[in-house]
Amino acid sequence: MRKHILQFTAVALFALPHAFAVSKEMVQLQTQVQQLQDAVQHLQTSNDERMGVIVNLVQQNTDNVNRMMSAVNALQATLKAESEQRGSTNTQLSTQIQSLNDSVDELKTRIANLSTQVQSLQGQMQNVNGMPAQPGGAPPAGASMPANQGPGQAVAPALATPAAPPVDQLYQSALRDYNSAKYNVAISEFGDVIHYYPQDPLAGNAQFYMGEVNYRQGKYAAAVKGYDAVLEQYSGNSKAPAAELRKGQSLIQMGQKDAGVRELRTLVQRYPQTPEAQEGRSMLNGMGVRIYAAKPSAYPSTSP
Repeated sequence: MRKHILQFTAVALFALPHAFAVSKEMVQLQTQVQQLQDAVQHLQTSNDERMGVIVNLVQQNTDNVNRMMSAVNALQATLKAESEQRGSTNTQLSTQIQSLNDSVDELKTRIANLSTQVQSLQGQMQNVNGMPAQPGGAPPAGASMPANQGPGQAVAPALATPAAPPVDQLYQSALRDYNSAKYNVAISEFGDVIHYYPQDPLAGNAQFYMGEVNYRQGKYAAAVKGYDAVLEQYSGNSKAPAAELRKGQSLIQMGQKDAGVRELRTLVQRYPQTPEAQEGRSMLNGMGVRIYAAKPSAYPSTSP
């Protein structure tokens, strides 16, 4: 009997460390799972707060755009009414409208950029919500763990890196540098818009502002080439009337008055109701030339 008691005691003492080790490992796994769940909850809360701020900013910018568009429409209506009544131009109103149009373009790009950020955050949340919680913070099956990733650490979802920034982000950055007179940087960024997104409507705007950079720097020949690209490749772009006006002004600055007059007349004929056409008429009147070219006589000269 004593021999059996000793044998049972020996077996119990041998199994005790193994049971203790298994219990300790389970506690560690449960702790790691809880840490992962806490990290996911924290990330979700943080993203919810960021999305709320961004949605609020989008709404504010949308309201600003609507107000500015109303102001632009009112100014255009005023300019048209005054033109019909007096047959004269108002250069100050034209300048204000151009400035407002530029501001509207910038606000639109900001809204589009904020919308892109919202979509990106929503994609991250979907990735986080769809990621299964693995014991010990292990990645899902088929996923590789980074070299510096240790057990018990949450695995961040990998996001694809695009080949180029979004077109709105590129354009907004270029326009901001242009307005800050950082012309070398701006012309490079506008070139990226045209290179990566040649079919996007903002490519025509970018081409126009590349001409504007050269115009402001007194490089009128290069400016004419830029405006020609707008008129030939983006004829339906909203900047086409401004490109026609600037081309005529550049030619006049280069001493090519006849060519400049032809461009201003083309502007008046092609875009008669635009503020740029009003400014073109004012320039032609100031130079003392006809707004419309004289038609050739239908009868041959009878002088000897």
